[in-house]
Amino acid sequence: MGELPNAVVKRLLSKHGGGLRVSGSALDRAVAAAEDFISRLAVEASASATDAKRKTVMDSDIDAACAKLAQSG
Repeated sequence: MGELPNAVVKRLLSKHGGGLRVSGSALDRAVAAAEDFISRLAVEASASATDAKRKTVMDSDIDAACAKLAQSG
């Protein structure tokens, strides 16, 4: 994968983690986890749009995908 910028993930971890610093290995794992989640979200949202016979992923598809992923989780 490797498409999600490390700086974005690092900034989010620091912001939501109480301002703590993040080690390089922790950042690598967080990036991998975020990319994995977004990949699974995209698959579920795409399936939802396809089931509705649309070629466009809508807000409702993302919401449904999030709910499904939270249940499996």
